[in-house]
Amino acid sequence: MNRTTQKLHDIGQSLWLDNITHRLLASGTLLRYIQELSVTGLTSNPTIFDHAIKNSSDYDDAILRKLEEGKSGEELFFAFAIEDLRQAADIFRPVYDRTDGVDGWVSLEVSPLLARNTAATLAAARALHNLAARRNLFIKIPGTSEGLPAIEEAIFLGVPVNVTLLFSGEQYVAAAEAYMRGIERRIVAGLNPDVGSVASLFVSRWDVAVAHKVPEVLRNQLGIAIAKKAYGMYRTLLDSPRWQRIQDAGARPQRLLWASTGTKDPKASNILYVQALALPSTINTMPEATLNALAAHREFGEAQPENNDRIFTEFAIAGVDTEAVATQLVEEGIASFAKSWNDLLDCIASKSEALKAAVA
Repeated sequence: MNRTTQKLHDIGQSLWLDNITHRLLASGTLLRYIQELSVTGLTSNPTIFDHAIKNSSDYDDAILRKLEEGKSGEELFFAFAIEDLRQAADIFRPVYDRTDGVDGWVSLEVSPLLARNTAATLAAARALHNLAARRNLFIKIPGTSEGLPAIEEAIFLGVPVNVTLLFSGEQYVAAAEAYMRGIERRIVAGLNPDVGSVASLFVSRWDVAVAHKVPEVLRNQLGIAIAKKAYGMYRTLLDSPRWQRIQDAGARPQRLLWASTGTKDPKASNILYVQALALPSTINTMPEATLNALAAHREFGEAQPENNDRIFTEFAIAGVDTEAVATQLVEEGIASFAKSWNDLLDCIASKSEALKAAVA
């Protein structure tokens, strides 16, 4: 067991991998990460699948099989993506059982094209949850204004949810309240309130967004400050009487998850966000390169308390309006996710035509 990666668990933070490919599963690499690097969960996104399909032949057989079954487009993608995620969920099932459902989760995203459509998002979440048929599989729903009602309803219906596309503490609280409303409705209805959920706050995109607006001394600080502000709001919520009543009824906390934690600035530490956000009762889902960089470090310091008010003041003086940037990041995130989705579907269509021509 790698002592550096295990240290996150010692602090009280779960370490998840932000990657899934057929090769990762078939080669035994994921199992090795679990056994040697303390990985206890996994997240996925369309870009990961797009790169794997485009840059390898790993999915050729799966695509051909699905074409023979008459599938195409989104239906074809979800068919083989769910196969991978079921396999990953089964690999993580011992972790899920050992931790009583705290860890051992994998995540599958609804189509990002539905981010502004509540009813369609909910319908897709229910359908994917039923199709996947794994207890330890989250459905990713964006924390947009249209996504919040779908999150509440999905939780009420017993669908585990990974809330994605969160960029601020205020967004996180709105997502947490949607989760709690769903749980409270289950309690009133006499249903089991134990429905898993995490809330994913994106970190590094803040620093990318403001890098050209601030002096060198302020670079790579805003994302961490935003995350730590959200963490304070998270701990306050968990200490609230409202949450205590829900927990006493048998619910478990919706944990805060740090997403987008790969360092984008080549001048900064490759474990910048890992070290700064090593905080109890959270999750860090990191790209494979960041995971391996962390494992290569002999040690790293624990997260240090910082004067967030000072940091926010300095960014305000530099002309950064954090509320405006948060809104910008949500809109850019929706557009980016949609583009990734369309790129994935184009890639599948192109690969499908090439494979059909090759076997003709």
